[in-house]
Amino acid sequence: MKLFSTTLIAFTMLLASCADHHSEDTGLELNNGQKWKVNQDMKPHVEQGRLLLIAFLKEDGADHRQLADDLQEQNSKLIKSCTMDGASHDELHKWLHPHLELVKELKQAETEAEVSEVTDQLEASYGLYDHYFQ
Repeated sequence: MKLFSTTLIAFTMLLASCADHHSEDTGLELNNGQKWKVNQDMKPHVEQGRLLLIAFLKEDGADHRQLADDLQEQNSKLIKSCTMDGASHDELHKWLHPHLELVKELKQAETEAEVSEVTDQLEASYGLYDHYFQ
């Protein structure tokens, strides 16, 4: 699991270094080369979701459905705390919608391989958030 996490971190850093490539894949764009500002009330929910994922990856045999429920709860709080509008809001939704779908996929995963694939994608999703938002 540690090798996997190390590999994923390296992969995420590689992706973050290729902003143009990300834009093609996700539709996300920087704000004139700068990260978009996110409402302060929303940030803790993104960070808590990330911490839940990190804890899951460190704990062998953890319940992926419980992780999905916990991530879904953080995402709901994130959405409820949103007061953003305009371009920053639109860009955040370009990140959020695929992220929400990954949480659904995690909940439905049946095999360890599926769980591993989706948690990799969730970790990369948080990397995208870091690249495009502050």
